[in-house]
Amino acid sequence: MSKAVDVEKIKRAARNSVPISIKTFTLPHETEEYMERILEIFLSEFGQDQLSSRIGYCMKELAVNAKKANTKRVYFKEKDLDINDPRQYEQGMESFKQETLDNIDYYLTKQKDAGLYVKVVYHAKGNAFTMSIHNNSRISRKEQIRVYDRIARSRAFDSMEEALSSVMDDSEGAGLGIVILVLMLKKMGLDEDSFDIDVDGEETIARITVPFSAVHLENINELSREIVNEINELPQFPDNIVYLQKLISDPDSEIADIARQISTDPSLTADLLKHVNSAQFMLPKRVDNIVEAVKLVGFRGIKNLLYSFGTLKILDSNQRWLWDHSYRTAFYAYNLAKNFKRRKELLDDAYVGGILHDMGKIIFSNVHPNLMEKIQGFCADRNIHRDFIEDLSAGLNHAEIGALIAEKWNFPVSLIEAIRYHHDPLAAHPEFRDVVYTVYLANALCGYEKGDLEYEQLETEVIRDFGITTPEKLNMVQQRLSLAFDDERNKKI
Repeated sequence: MSKAVDVEKIKRAARNSVPISIKTFTLPHETEEYMERILEIFLSEFGQDQLSSRIGYCMKELAVNAKKANTKRVYFKEKDLDINDPRQYEQGMESFKQETLDNIDYYLTKQKDAGLYVKVVYHAKGNAFTMSIHNNSRISRKEQIRVYDRIARSRAFDSMEEALSSVMDDSEGAGLGIVILVLMLKKMGLDEDSFDIDVDGEETIARITVPFSAVHLENINELSREIVNEINELPQFPDNIVYLQKLISDPDSEIADIARQISTDPSLTADLLKHVNSAQFMLPKRVDNIVEAVKLVGFRGIKNLLYSFGTLKILDSNQRWLWDHSYRTAFYAYNLAKNFKRRKELLDDAYVGGILHDMGKIIFSNVHPNLMEKIQGFCADRNIHRDFIEDLSAGLNHAEIGALIAEKWNFPVSLIEAIRYHHDPLAAHPEFRDVVYTVYLANALCGYEKGDLEYEQLETEVIRDFGITTPEKLNMVQQRLSLAFDDERNKKI
C-alpha cells in the first residue's frame, strides 16, 4: 500500500515555489505510486492535469534507469571490474542484466548498504515545472554519450512503432526507453530541450522541464496585475518619509537636517534608535542622540529603514505570523551577509530584503477591505475560475505581486530583485545576486528549521556560494542563527 500524500502540503509547495523531494534506495512499487500522486498534484496546480500520465511515464523511466545505474555500480564492484575501462565495461555488461534480474533482491540490498539512492525532486519556479531525477552514481562519459546518441536518434522517428522496430537494446536501460521518452515529450508539444541529463558533483541528474499552461499563466498574471492596480487606492508613503527620501538623495543635505526631520516622527525616531542599539551594531554603550544614530547607520541604512518603516505603516500588521517570519528572515539575512559576504553595503540591503520579501503575501492577506470583492468581480467579468483567487490567496505569485508593488513605490532595484526572486534566486540579475542569494537562503533556513524543507531541496548553487557543502554545515549555520535570534528577542522582552 502506497504512503498517504499530504495534498495540502504539496499544493503549498507548488504555490510557494518550494521543491518537494522523495528519496528511495530500492524504488518499490508503492514508492512509485506515491511519486505519481505527487506529480499529479503539482501538474494540476498549474493547469496541466492532462499531462500527468505521460510525464508520469517519463518519471518512472528515468527513476528505473537511475536505480539500474546504482545496481550497475555495485555489480561492477562485486565483479572487481572497472566501469570506466571500455574493455571491462563491455565484459561486465554481457552478464549484468541477467545476473542482476536473477538476484535482484541481493543487489538492491547491496546498493542500499552502499548508500546509493534515487531522488525525485518536483519544483515549480519561474514559468515552468521542473522534475529532476537524481542518483549518486556519477554517469560515465561513455554512458552520457550513449544517452545523447539516443536523443539524437529519436529525431528520426515519428511514431512509437518506428522506434520499437528500429531500436532494440538488451544491455542498456537508457536505450529504447530514452527514445520513447523523447517521443513522448514531442507528443506533448515539448521539444528535446525539455530533457537533459548531466552531472553535478557525484550526482547524475536527469531533468524534464514543462512550461506552465499558457492560459493558466495568463490568468494568474492578469489577476496579479489587477491586484497591483488596486493598490492605487492604498495610502501612499507618509509625507514625512517621502520628504526624508528626497532629503537623503540631495547631495547638499546635512546630517543635522536629516536627523531633525526624523525627530519630527516619534515612531520613526524610536525605530531608528532601536535599530542602532540592536546587536547588529555591537556598540559599547547605548546611543540616544539622533544625529549620532544617523552617522552610525549611514544614508544607505536610513534609506532602507524608511522603506521597511513606510511599508509597515501602510500594510496591515494583523498578520502577526507573517511579520514574525519576516523579522526572523531579516535577522538571518543580515547575519549571513555579515559573516559570509563581509561587504558593508550589503548588510542593510539584506536586512530590509528579509523584512519585505513576503510583501505580496501580506498585501493579499487583508490589505484592503474591498480588495477580495473587486477581484471576484474581475474574475466574473472575464470568466476566470475562482480557483485562481484561491491560488493567489494561498501565496501563488506572491513574489511577483510584492515586486510589482515595490516598483510602484519606487523601491531600489536591489530590493525589488530580492522580493521578486526570493524563491527563484538563480533567475535574478547577476548584479544583484548577493542580496537575492542572501534573502533566499535566510528564508529557506526558516523553512528548514521548521521541517518544511530538507537539505536536498535547497538550491545547490546558492548554498555553495556560502560555503555550505554538507547537511552538517547547514545545520551548524541554522543553529547558530536560531540561537542568536532567540538571544536578541529575549533581550527585548
